[in-house]
Amino acid sequence: MTHIPRGRYLRFLVFFWSVSLQLISGLAEEPSNSKNATKVVSHDDASSSSVGLKILIICLGLVAVVAFSVFLFKVWEKKKREEQHARLLKLFEEDDELEVELGIRD
Repeated sequence: MTHIPRGRYLRFLVFFWSVSLQLISGLAEEPSNSKNATKVVSHDDASSSSVGLKILIICLGLVAVVAFSVFLFKVWEKKKREEQHARLLKLFEEDDELEVELGIRD
């Protein structure tokens, strides 16, 4: 079983949190637009929060796909390991038919 190095894991977490903070700050209302509250600005705020929500949903979808892929890989790895173990057992088991053909046993 492979092990993710601690440094790589920490870099991934830092990257993930920085992207998350960017999304959260993108969803927040800008203070410069609060002084000039017009109909167009409120429309822009609604569209930016809609875009932020879409990006968040896409990121969650990607995380789900990656998690499902890792799960499938682990299942495949386990199946392959079991097949190799079965081949190893078959290799070392006594083959009665071969012994009878060679005349070693009756």
